[in-house]
Amino acid sequence: MSQVKVYGLRASLATQREALSAAIHESIVACLNYPLDKRFHRFIALDPEDFMFPADRSAGYTIIEFSMFEGRSVAAKKELIRALFSNVERRCGIRPQDLEITIFETPRANWGIRGKPGDELALGYAVEV
Repeated sequence: MSQVKVYGLRASLATQREALSAAIHESIVACLNYPLDKRFHRFIALDPEDFMFPADRSAGYTIIEFSMFEGRSVAAKKELIRALFSNVERRCGIRPQDLEITIFETPRANWGIRGKPGDELALGYAVEV
């Protein structure tokens, strides 16, 4: 399981939402063997006064946060990060300087999905990649 939050300036996300979602999903599917039909993306569009960042970032500055079950290898997470930098730049034109990625992992028992604790849920795909 992986939930994705994308933070950016309202004006930037308005024009990039679909391309960002495609770049993120492409990366997750390729690097984490995630099912094609599972897409959980939330876009948090911020006004300039609510999104402060260093002067060496552009108006395209974007933060992507993943909340996922623990179990992925370090190699798989690094592959995901590298793929995101590449796919987001290719699809959206957002430079690596303007992209930050964080991954938060929690035990499956800390999730509630479809009426069950996550560790009691049959997913239909492997988390340990």
